[in-house]
Order: sequence, then C-alpha cells, then structure tokens
Amino acid sequence: MLEQKNIETKIEKSLSRALLLDGKMEQGLYKFELEEHIEYWKDGLKKDKEDFVFIVTVNNGDVAMLLITKEVELFINEKAREKLKLFLKTNYQSNINLLLPNMVKDLINDCFALTGAKII
Repeated sequence: MLEQKNIETKIEKSLSRALLLDGKMEQGLYKFELEEHIEYWKDGLKKDKEDFVFIVTVNNGDVAMLLITKEVELFINEKAREKLKLFLKTNYQSNINLLLPNMVKDLINDCFALTGAKII
C-alpha cells in the first residue's frame, strides 16, 4: 500500500510539474505511447460531440500530452498545454487541480488520463 502511495505521489508531481509549472514534456514518450491511438481518439471525439479531448501519459517521471480539437487539429506536448490554457482561460489552474486526482487514478490503473470537454 505504501509503495502504491509513493507511485501516486510521483505521478502527481510529474503531472503538476508538466501541467501547472510549464515543465518539459517528452516527444519520444508521445511517439511511443500516444501517437498510435490518434485515430481511435478522433473517432471518440466525433462520436461524443465534444469540442476537444486531451490525453496525458506519464512514464518514469516523463510526461507527454496530446490535444485534439473538433476540427481534428492535433497539438502535442507543450503546444497541447498552451491550447488547453486558451480553452480554459482563467480557470486553467483550478480545473487542472480538480482533474489531477482522476488523472493519477487512471494512470495508476494503466490507462491514459483522457478528458473530453465541451466549451460552454
């Protein structure tokens, strides 16, 4: 149980560094874990009629991120984070803080942290 808590803490720190502190994201991790699933996520975005979806993964402290818009534009890593900041505007930090626990839970369970959204 303690080991799981340590892993959760490490993942949360990695996500916080990348998403809240504008930390570096890894292109190699994006290519290795996210790139091959793009078509699947595009289909889900259209099916769910969302405005965008963003996906985050963590591996050994490295973070990668993909954001796909309803216009099927792809934003990778730091560009994805910047686009997400534009979508969320002044609520970016509070929304990320709200999403972090579920993101960690997904990643602990060997899933990608995937969030789809509609802009109101």
